[in-house]
Amino acid sequence: MQEKSPPKTPLRSPKVGLFVTCLVDLFRPSIGFAAVKLLQDAGCTVEAPASQICCGQPAYNSGDRRDAKAVARGIVDAFEGFDYVVAPSGSCAGMIREHYPQLFAGDAAYEARARNLAERTHELVSFLVDVLHVKNVQARYDGTVTYHDSCSGLRELGVKHQPRALLNGVAGLTLKELPGAEICCGFGGTFCVKYPEISNRMVSDKIADAAKTGAGTLLAGDLGCLLNMAGKATRAGVDLECRHVAEVLAGMTQDLPPIGQAKK
Repeated sequence: MQEKSPPKTPLRSPKVGLFVTCLVDLFRPSIGFAAVKLLQDAGCTVEAPASQICCGQPAYNSGDRRDAKAVARGIVDAFEGFDYVVAPSGSCAGMIREHYPQLFAGDAAYEARARNLAERTHELVSFLVDVLHVKNVQARYDGTVTYHDSCSGLRELGVKHQPRALLNGVAGLTLKELPGAEICCGFGGTFCVKYPEISNRMVSDKIADAAKTGAGTLLAGDLGCLLNMAGKATRAGVDLECRHVAEVLAGMTQDLPPIGQAKK
């Protein structure tokens, strides 16, 4: 893990490139729109390059460095010219920030550019709090929530206190800490495919812990985790809504069904 740099004074009206992520694009575009709203409310100019594709993490984690590198070149190209690159996912932001420099080590054409991109890349809520110094958002959510710390955001990027700091300022919201909040939900990208029985046990434990808090809503910052947990809650008959933290912070939940549920 790279040593974290001290917070810098944010640029005025920074130009931000939104890395939407594959899962958000395909399964929950509302998270991307929530991210745009939060960034614009914080004074940013936001663009989502149309040429962006996968960050390459599935291939990278499976040991396929060649294809991961081929995909990652497209991301390096797509996000040049932005002051910052922000992703509503600690997993994808962690891939770019922590692993691109290793992936392109020794590549004369891309090594320096990959390192530059890594330095400009942030997870969404961490960017709001640590870089833009946002202390409050104008949002309301009537209910009790609990929060799951996704592995990559927590362990690679240090995302822990930032979502809680902003959630504590949301009107009507009560936050109850989740026992074992830092324990993996069992998704792990390709892990859940390679080891389904272990994955199922892990997510079963996670949902049981969330139910014990009495919260009606389970939040997280990575859609992969949320799809996994929402699916398990539905199959297990647990009355628990799952939402991305950005949707709550942006105040975009009123007409938006929870993840994995049909619109009422």
